[in-house]
Amino acid sequence: MTILYDLCGIGNAITDILAKVDPGFLAKQGMVPGSMTLIDADRADILKEQIQVEGVTGGGSAANTCAVAAQLGARVAYLGKVAGDSSGQAFAQDLRSCGITFPSAPLDGRVNANLSTACCVVLVTPDGQRTMNTYLGACTEFTPDDVMPDVIAASSVVYLEGYLFDPPHAQEAFRRAASLAHKAGRQVALSLSDPFCVGRHREAFLDLVRGHIDILFANENEICALYQTENFETAARHAAEDTKFAALTRSEKGSVIIRGGERIIVLPVPTQVVDTTGAGDAYAAGFLAGLTSNRTLEECGRLASVAASEVISHYGARPLANPWKDMGF
Repeated sequence: MTILYDLCGIGNAITDILAKVDPGFLAKQGMVPGSMTLIDADRADILKEQIQVEGVTGGGSAANTCAVAAQLGARVAYLGKVAGDSSGQAFAQDLRSCGITFPSAPLDGRVNANLSTACCVVLVTPDGQRTMNTYLGACTEFTPDDVMPDVIAASSVVYLEGYLFDPPHAQEAFRRAASLAHKAGRQVALSLSDPFCVGRHREAFLDLVRGHIDILFANENEICALYQTENFETAARHAAEDTKFAALTRSEKGSVIIRGGERIIVLPVPTQVVDTTGAGDAYAAGFLAGLTSNRTLEECGRLASVAASEVISHYGARPLANPWKDMGF
């Protein structure tokens, strides 16, 4: 089958609600700074009443990656579940305005009238750290039936968002997507997304990584959580054994790309950190946009680092500038 898309993302279709808070607010709410916590609709409403909203944008980790990759010129599709409400319509329009194909059908309101489109209350402290509180809503209804074989087969890389592992049917959906992709001769990438998410599903993640994943994205905390070690080098060695290659980010230390016995150190791009929301998403986007346009791994890593640096220099998870224009994109 002809490749129509460089990248197909599969993830939680979420609207991001951004707010600035001080560390004391997180402590009062019993939140772990930098974490992602699943909440219900009532808790989401309570939080929204207690914050000053800075902005509302289309979000979700894989959707952010898709948006950045599309801005870099990649041909992109996205699969995710929204409700047929105004938020779901806005989410779909946001993706399509980025040039992203979004063929997923909305949730049937006649069957699931109590579920609305997911939202994430993103609380940003002065150090740029983001703490996320996510109401999954319609995302919980993403099933293997929502994995569209024709879209998967037409995508050079299928990118799976680790956050989607929490809903009940998602793990089966991931395995189906990986199987369809490999049957069509395509590559499968996975972002581990969050160390707490890894902790909740460690054995399932290990099974997925070892049996179905070609390209693994993770930050230092996530990869150490997966392999239950506090030593990054130990975790990196395991990742090299379990995947074709891994791209591991280390904040101010930059990132490491590992392929077999090859190890590439990517230096960070200096910037003033305002909001770390979407840093890993942008990194993956830059890397995959480079990979699917036949760049070297060094170039992929540099592009990823530039994309991540731009995103963390302002509020929100989508680029406001085009710092990679001199890199041929």
